[in-house]
Amino acid sequence: MILEVAVLDVIPDHVDRFEEDFEKAQSKIASMKGYRSHRLSRCMEVPYRYLLLVEWDRLEDHTEGFRKSEAYQEWKELLHHHYDPFPDVEHYDGIRSLSSVS
Repeated sequence: MILEVAVLDVIPDHVDRFEEDFEKAQSKIASMKGYRSHRLSRCMEVPYRYLLLVEWDRLEDHTEGFRKSEAYQEWKELLHHHYDPFPDVEHYDGIRSLSSVS
């Protein structure tokens, strides 16, 4: 499983519209091969900052499958104009599970 992580800084006066547009856009990503789940959280300290976490089966499901799809073009049209600056996206691979912490 690959975890896609994006910190989204939304233009402050776009916050309400961004949330409405994300509501529409999330079906685009959820329909993709290799998609597992996603979560969008709003920062409590910086109310125009969001954290997007998306789980994929493989890195290529995001970078090749989604990013080169028609669904991504629709996602981009709905969401990308809300960001300033444009977000960096990183991918994380699980190393191991910790069953208990000492």
